[in-house]
Amino acid sequence: EMCIQLYSARDLIGNAEKYAANHESVLKALAEMGYTSVETANYKDGKFYGVTPEQFKADVEAAGMKVLSAHSNYKLSKEEIETGDLTKALAFWDEAIPAHKAAGMEYIVIPSIGKNHENLKGLQVICDYFNAVGKKCKDAGMKFGYHNHAYEMEKVEDKIMIEYLIENTDPELVFFQVDVYWAAYGHYSPADLFNKYPGRFALLHIKDKKEIGQSGMVGFDAVFGNAEVAGMEAFVVEVEGCRNEAALEGIRTSADYLLNAPFVKTSY
Repeated sequence: EMCIQLYSARDLIGNAEKYAANHESVLKALAEMGYTSVETANYKDGKFYGVTPEQFKADVEAAGMKVLSAHSNYKLSKEEIETGDLTKALAFWDEAIPAHKAAGMEYIVIPSIGKNHENLKGLQVICDYFNAVGKKCKDAGMKFGYHNHAYEMEKVEDKIMIEYLIENTDPELVFFQVDVYWAAYGHYSPADLFNKYPGRFALLHIKDKKEIGQSGMVGFDAVFGNAEVAGMEAFVVEVEGCRNEAALEGIRTSADYLLNAPFVKTSY
């Protein structure tokens, strides 16, 4: 299972207008490169890239791939974190989860929580939020996770934020989609994180500064060598640094690197 985060091709299909114009050719190209599934980055008002969940699923399947996961978000405001009032946030998910289910997704991932928390009390509200959304996803037969950037490798009070989030969420309800580039950028070895919290990482974001394997900054052999202890069920490729038409070339180069890497297994 080699999934592609569609944000990688945002300049071609990143909004409803671009998606309508280019999705057939782009999705077909991604499938031909060897990608087997997609992760979305444009959920809004019950639709993905401006089309219904059912239409989006049909579009992806017509290209020979499946819809695996989504980056979707209701980001808690400073006020919501201070009061602990999750009413509006959970109402959002009550509408969003059925739409994601209808699109054929197995996983929903919150891509960022921002920096509206100032202390561990605020971070605990975020943990409670994750557990609540995770319970709703589990009840719908789906899995819920959180995707990090580099700031989660920093300390809040005396705790490394990513560790606090992992330790204070229910493993039955919440997994962590570690973005291996951002973890390494934040000076936390992904392999160390996997071994400290085995089994908590159902999905991984395989990313580099530009194309996968180009920077030498991320030890992808160690990442994949510890995929089993991580609990990885699938990995998602994100190519963030290549823009415009060059994006597809960067996405192709990344696929070639991973498909030919001796440390990447053909099945997870």
